[in-house]
Amino acid sequence: MADSAPKSVASSSESAVHIVYTERPLENEEPEAYHIRTLASVLGSDEAAKGALIYSYKTAASGFSAKLTPQQVEEISSMHLYARYESQMSDH
Repeated sequence: MADSAPKSVASSSESAVHIVYTERPLENEEPEAYHIRTLASVLGSDEAAKGALIYSYKTAASGFSAKLTPQQVEEISSMHLYARYESQMSDH
């Protein structure tokens, strides 16, 4: 018999896609470079940040989407950035 209990969105070690809202970078810094630098401060390297980064938002909002673990979301949030989980399933 199949287990009908709902599964959690992500366990403590699984990555999920989050949108992270940031301040706009300085005029002389490219938004994607700023987003990679922000992510690298949590993930430990530019390479890890580039691997986690999914998209850099540059026009209507300043931020990025990235695959993050719950612990990484906590670290990002402690930097006064807002991280929001994005479900990849549509309700429509």
